[in-house]
Amino acid sequence: VQLQASGGGLVQAGGSLRLSCAASGGTVRNYHIGWFRQAPGKEREFVSAITRSRDNYYSDSVKGRFTISRDNAKNTVYLQMNSLKPEDTAVYYCATSAGLITSSLRNKDLYHIWGQGTLVTVSS
Repeated sequence: VQLQASGGGLVQAGGSLRLSCAASGGTVRNYHIGWFRQAPGKEREFVSAITRSRDNYYSDSVKGRFTISRDNAKNTVYLQMNSLKPEDTAVYYCATSAGLITSSLRNKDLYHIWGQGTLVTVSS
């Protein structure tokens, strides 16, 4: 499977964006899919994940503001981001890997298939 992230852009604080992660060469519902982000000078960090059975996971920093979802017909995973803050500014990546287990979804080192990233900039 290959992943392609899109939907980033420039938004004011308090605004919203929806990121898309389109899959090709595989069926997204057969994979656990994670979203990660990397701000300048910082490590890549876990944001959210959705499992094959549609269980959702979030980092504490985005819980209550971001929502992950999956559209099987479009073979796409979405990340709806509301109430955006300047500290959400980062390049956002979607990722997956064969053999992921739910207890490991927050560990970026266990993901081996990454989309190209999409830049989200939140102005204050």
